[in-house]
Amino acid sequence: MPKLKTRKAVAKRFKITKKGKVKRMKAGKSHILTKKSRSRKRHLRKSTLVSKSFLRKIKRQLPYG
Repeated sequence: MPKLKTRKAVAKRFKITKKGKVKRMKAGKSHILTKKSRSRKRHLRKSTLVSKSFLRKIKRQLPYG
């Protein structure tokens, strides 16, 4: 059986944790930062987990993740 290809766009955005959960960074931290409050920007720095409804889709695109 041939090797499976990894979706490179997905590999750059998501990481799989040791327990098999999928980690991602929050959106909205790249531009138009002047109108966002300090606390909102601080919370956007943190990473979060992907919801269970998207887990199978992302894991299928990261076969060796």
